[in-house]
Amino acid sequence: MTSGRLNFTSLNSRESLSALFLVLAFAAGGWKVWTRPPAGDFAFAPAAPAAVPMPPVSAEKGSAGAVKFDAQFVSSVPGQAVHAASIVELRNGDLRAVWFSGSREGASDVTIQSAVMNAASQRWSPESTLFNRQKIQAGLWRYVKKLGNPVIARAPDGSLSLWMVNVSLGGWAGSAITWSRSVDEGLSWSPPQRLVTSPFLNVSTLVKGGPAAMSNGQVSLPVYHEFATKFGEVLRLDAQGRVLDKTRIPNSRTNLQPVLLVKAPTQAGVYMRAGEGGKLVMSSTTDAGKTWAPASATLLPNPDSAVAGLVAANGRPWLALNPSPAGRGTLGVVLLQTDGTFAGVSPQLIEGSAGAKPGLTVSEFESRLHNELKAAGSSEVQAGAYVASARRQLCNAESCAQEFSYPFLLQTKDGYMHLVYTWHRSRIKHLRFDPMQPVLTAAAPN
Repeated sequence: MTSGRLNFTSLNSRESLSALFLVLAFAAGGWKVWTRPPAGDFAFAPAAPAAVPMPPVSAEKGSAGAVKFDAQFVSSVPGQAVHAASIVELRNGDLRAVWFSGSREGASDVTIQSAVMNAASQRWSPESTLFNRQKIQAGLWRYVKKLGNPVIARAPDGSLSLWMVNVSLGGWAGSAITWSRSVDEGLSWSPPQRLVTSPFLNVSTLVKGGPAAMSNGQVSLPVYHEFATKFGEVLRLDAQGRVLDKTRIPNSRTNLQPVLLVKAPTQAGVYMRAGEGGKLVMSSTTDAGKTWAPASATLLPNPDSAVAGLVAANGRPWLALNPSPAGRGTLGVVLLQTDGTFAGVSPQLIEGSAGAKPGLTVSEFESRLHNELKAAGSSEVQAGAYVASARRQLCNAESCAQEFSYPFLLQTKDGYMHLVYTWHRSRIKHLRFDPMQPVLTAAAPN
């Protein structure tokens, strides 16, 4: 009996301590919410005045009225699996690209790579490694299983921010976001830190789209959740990269990878990859992201693949996406109405064609990729390694699926638009085009 009473007393003591801990935790959380800095408006810049006409780009591709552009490959080691590129303009006008690279997506040898394009020569430097698993592990003091989805951007204070997805256990649904900062244009980076987006395990937050600067020096970063259910969110971060709060996008279940297009100090749209339904999904805010309208499907096809977007200096919103429900074998850009609506807009293809077959024979696939790589300056050995990487990821015994995916858009100070995307999982491709050129407008897709 005495032993039983002692055990009961011990159990009550443990329960009391647990209850006290929970009360203190919720009190601390409430205090943090109560004392957090207020949210500001978007740091929206009004439309720029008419600029001096830009030099014309040199190539044209696609159907009648298609966008004219210059195209080249970003420097990368032949034979790797590469994906999820993003870019930022450096102070001197150069571009810095980041992406992940390894033997395959999710492999333990995946690293975060970077290269710089010289603005004068329009040539990309050889790639270098910014982060690998070991470097992230050392910074976080925790095991890291795999890396993915790096997003680079200019912070309001002028430094560069880099967000990366990392997983310790399980698949991508178990991800967290790691953050690092550079004050020398990406030559060196601070020790990585973990974004704390949830007090419960802090897992299943991923990033793909670029951030929006706020008028008070904070940042709004679009992210998404994958564990158990899927939905989009927008994080509010302070100047030190810490999470102040987050807002879920209503009715965004099954939708992923939101991209944020700011239209005015209090107005923005979010466009999301459709997990179901086959149509691009969007939401909007009129109070600088404090609340979001319920997400709804648009008219544009989306084959469960990432999109990109921005509002150009002249106020016109652009999207880049895979505009075919059949898959990622075509890639296009869309110039929306100024208010972000879809009436009378049609994607302009920049890769693939409207009548393209969903799959190619292995020999057709190899020949097509080999010819483009050779035309772009790859040696025979390099072209063979790039093709082998693409074949390993996109082919079965009989056929291969072409893939142009995960676009990212940026407008530079000179007015040009830049688009980077994954080319057959073996290279990152870079396009430059003039957003003021005439763009075909046709009936919206069904």
